[in-house]
Amino acid sequence: MAAFVPDSVRTEEVNFFLGMKDWFTVHASGSQEGSGYLKRANSDRLHEIFNQYATQEKNGERFMTPADFVRSYLGFYTDADFNPESVRLLAGIVDTSKDGLISFAEFQAFEGLLCVPDALYRTAFQLFDTNGNGMVAFAEFAEVMRKTVLHQKMPFNMDSGFIKLYFGNDKKRLINYAEFSQFLHDFHEEYAMEAFRKFDTEGAGFITALDFQDIMISIKSHLLTKKIKDNLVAAAGAGQGGRKVSFPYFMAFNSLLNNMELIKRIYLNATNGHRNQEVTKEEFLHSAQMMSQITPLEVDILFQLCDLLHQTGSATEDSEARAWFGRIVYNDLVDITPEQYFKQISKRLAEIKAVSSPDERGVVTQILESGYRFVLGSIGGAVGATAVYPVDLVKTRMQNQRTGSFIGELMYRNSIDCFKKVIRHEGVTGLYRGLVPQLMGVAPEKAIKLTVNDFVRDKFMDKNGNLPIFGEIISGACAGGSQVVFTNPLEIVKIRLQVAGEIAGGSKVSALSVVKELGLFGLYKGARACLLRDVPFSAIYFPTYAHLKTKMADEGGYNTPVSLLIAGAMAGVPAAALVTPADVIKTRLQVVARQGQTTYNGVTDCARKIYREEGARAFWKGATARVLRSSPQFGVTLFTYELLQRLFVVDFGGSRPTGSEQKVPTTGMADEIRSTNPDHIGGYQVALPIFTGIESKFGLCLPRYQASVPTKPAATVAQ
Repeated sequence: MAAFVPDSVRTEEVNFFLGMKDWFTVHASGSQEGSGYLKRANSDRLHEIFNQYATQEKNGERFMTPADFVRSYLGFYTDADFNPESVRLLAGIVDTSKDGLISFAEFQAFEGLLCVPDALYRTAFQLFDTNGNGMVAFAEFAEVMRKTVLHQKMPFNMDSGFIKLYFGNDKKRLINYAEFSQFLHDFHEEYAMEAFRKFDTEGAGFITALDFQDIMISIKSHLLTKKIKDNLVAAAGAGQGGRKVSFPYFMAFNSLLNNMELIKRIYLNATNGHRNQEVTKEEFLHSAQMMSQITPLEVDILFQLCDLLHQTGSATEDSEARAWFGRIVYNDLVDITPEQYFKQISKRLAEIKAVSSPDERGVVTQILESGYRFVLGSIGGAVGATAVYPVDLVKTRMQNQRTGSFIGELMYRNSIDCFKKVIRHEGVTGLYRGLVPQLMGVAPEKAIKLTVNDFVRDKFMDKNGNLPIFGEIISGACAGGSQVVFTNPLEIVKIRLQVAGEIAGGSKVSALSVVKELGLFGLYKGARACLLRDVPFSAIYFPTYAHLKTKMADEGGYNTPVSLLIAGAMAGVPAAALVTPADVIKTRLQVVARQGQTTYNGVTDCARKIYREEGARAFWKGATARVLRSSPQFGVTLFTYELLQRLFVVDFGGSRPTGSEQKVPTTGMADEIRSTNPDHIGGYQVALPIFTGIESKFGLCLPRYQASVPTKPAATVAQ
């Protein structure tokens, strides 16, 4: 079907195959950084592949026939009743000598051409340069065009003023490559208007909705998402108040779809970067005032399309509710944005597709996904805990100081004094006292917290990826509650080991001895206080982290690793600080009181005695150390967790962390059409998307079967 490159992406045309080659480099080799052009194939290996497919021999030299190259090597036109003329034309792109055979030199030269950034336009140019002289004449252009399916269906007036502007009044002017690339782009803009004039038989400036649908599907299919394609007639009727489409509406409709990336920018400008905020038509128009390319008619069509998709059930129930109030969110724009292909910038060490589509996502798949998250969360938790463990030890010892005790003198004046005394009396290793049991427990603790948070978030998330704030809070609270199963035993053992070094000459305390002393039920001493701390902590932390991530993402929604670390650390500040009183109570309950120290019987008793003996300030003991520990720990933990999900990608058909994929829009190829033939090396890795792009982007779709080749030209071409 016909297509042309939208204005909104013309500035990126030069990056077309640069991005595509980066994409192939990522997925073929497993590593890349978007660093350059596709690497040329090894000459010896390329020659070996050529000889494998070449069936003709002439004067001791092997050659490929058109069928060898197109059908056998590329894998096009493989049906028995293929169209030989179409195969000949496509093979002519490589056959620069135009002798009907492809030599190895020509085969190798075309592989090199496929490695340049503008390979799509150069390939199309060679398709029309049928005599191989490096220029395109009108006769060559007309000969190829009238063989296309589009021209046979909707003949173009080859005697139009547009043609004469490029080829001259006498059509004798030759066009070089640079001029031809612009001509090919403009040709399909003109083709659409030519089709409108053809259907507007009365010259009234109107066509029927069915004619509008025919033009859009035949010529501008590349602008249409499936949802838009299925609702073209309805869109035309809704926009014009009847079954007629005016020329201004036709132009505005196409201009809107051409400029959807600009539309997204206008939306984000109106919402200050928030993608879930609803925007009215008036707010959108206000934001668009500085964008002169967007007209009020285009904005009207935008909101009509969104409302139409909501009403036809192509969106979620939340979207349907918005439709009645004329409001849109970012995901509404995604629904109508023409498909764009992207180059993948994020490094991936491994990539596995567990399901072919989200529809295949069953209970077993969800269990496997939770297991995958659990493993990565365990690693992230261990890394985070190790990074900040010395601060955690200082925090615990500060919180355990009891000024109302008979013991009298304070052991530490402040957190810094505590840090110095631990190193002086216990050595550097004293800062890591209790680390081993901490790591044994922190792995499942952080893993279950991260896994449960992601799992519950998935349940609250709608089909467009929107998550209400109460869903974020509940998800975090559930995560905090679930982790107590692991947290409490871990905390009580860790705390007793951390304070053991305070007693000079005391017997050595081990994790095993603490567990034996406490027993199973003793390990859950202070569990209520642990819940009092962990539930609000996670309910504050995870929503804050998610919103900070969004705020710190770039225009494409991508979060750099540094932004993940900063967002994770910043979210930990309010979460850790606000729950410090609960942490103090938990610590007092879990530490064995020494002779002369106050003892506590439950959360309420502990809180009452602390307030009576030490005052309100005692509830905030160690707050600084707690923030200094929790903030970077969760920053490192979430940073590691999300980075591992980027490096080891397993697609379970569910959600992935937002901002995890850095993608740069290109006019490249879709994942499903990439080459899987191991003989497609070097530039030939992108041969399939290039030949497919010639058809889809430029409308140069040639007949695939003999029966579809007309015996006479579909239109008379003026020569």
